[in-house]
Amino acid sequence: MKYLLTSAGIANPSIHTALLDLLGKPIAECNALCIPTSSYGHRMVSPHQAWKFIAGQEPRSPMVELGWKSVGMLELTALPS
Repeated sequence: MKYLLTSAGIANPSIHTALLDLLGKPIAECNALCIPTSSYGHRMVSPHQAWKFIAGQEPRSPMVELGWKSVGMLELTALPS
């Protein structure tokens, strides 16, 4: 399994290129998992921004718009501690 960890999704062409190189096949054949929990440390981020990211409502940082086979979300604050 390979991971591309970013702090703002696929926010620029160099990250997009790194993603394509890492996958080695079309995005449409791959699955993605978003873990937005760490972004909550930023004073301007809330769960609403996580929803926008996953729902394709964040134009500066596309995720679902990239055409994945599937996109999942792991929300760590929802897990029992």
